[in-house]
Amino acid sequence: MSTNICSHCINNANSIFYNLDPEDKQILSRKHTCLLFRKGEIIYREGEKPTGLICLSAGKVKIFKEGIGGREQIVRMARPVGFIGYRALFAEENYMATSLAIEDSTICIINKEPLFQVLRTNSELSLSIIRSFATELGFSNSRTVTLTQKHIRGRLAESLIFLKDTYGMEPDNQTIKIYLSREDIANLSNMTTSNAIRTLSNFASENVISIEGRKIKINDLQQLEKISEHG
Repeated sequence: MSTNICSHCINNANSIFYNLDPEDKQILSRKHTCLLFRKGEIIYREGEKPTGLICLSAGKVKIFKEGIGGREQIVRMARPVGFIGYRALFAEENYMATSLAIEDSTICIINKEPLFQVLRTNSELSLSIIRSFATELGFSNSRTVTLTQKHIRGRLAESLIFLKDTYGMEPDNQTIKIYLSREDIANLSNMTTSNAIRTLSNFASENVISIEGRKIKINDLQQLEKISEHG
């Protein structure tokens, strides 16, 4: 595995570790593992014990819980350079959800002991992690309201906007830069697959979006935002 990829989570300008001094970076880099997961492979399973902080260096990952009847509920989507599974690590608990690579992905696992060693002496890094926790908690609270109170159209519209904001657009500036199955879109939006298919078709017939296989192109972002807001 390329050294550049393996150090990406520590040296990337968007990483919380970027402004650490070289000595602290060296401590974190000393004991870390870099792994490649192919599309469809499990990174960690619900119930397993964390061994370190997992950073997504490249690729896309979904985090989901298995509900009644084996139906998935996607609780989070991750992008580089983001961290996954860190709640369980800091709470000293087992993972409460499962993570899976939705395309070929590279992860870096920073060992728990050196990470905690740096955190004990670096208040700025600790504050950065607290801010990350607070941001994610706010997002989770907002999603809880969305998934329980919005109608189907509003939930699906918000999910499409969320995917656009998380992964960005292709060069045409319309196509969402992630290609999910209809089942995944349904699991992200707390609806059945058949409802997701039907609602996507309705959006397409209204020319709000265009669909080509798993590619979704947003034709009218303003209208999609309106549906999300009033959903």
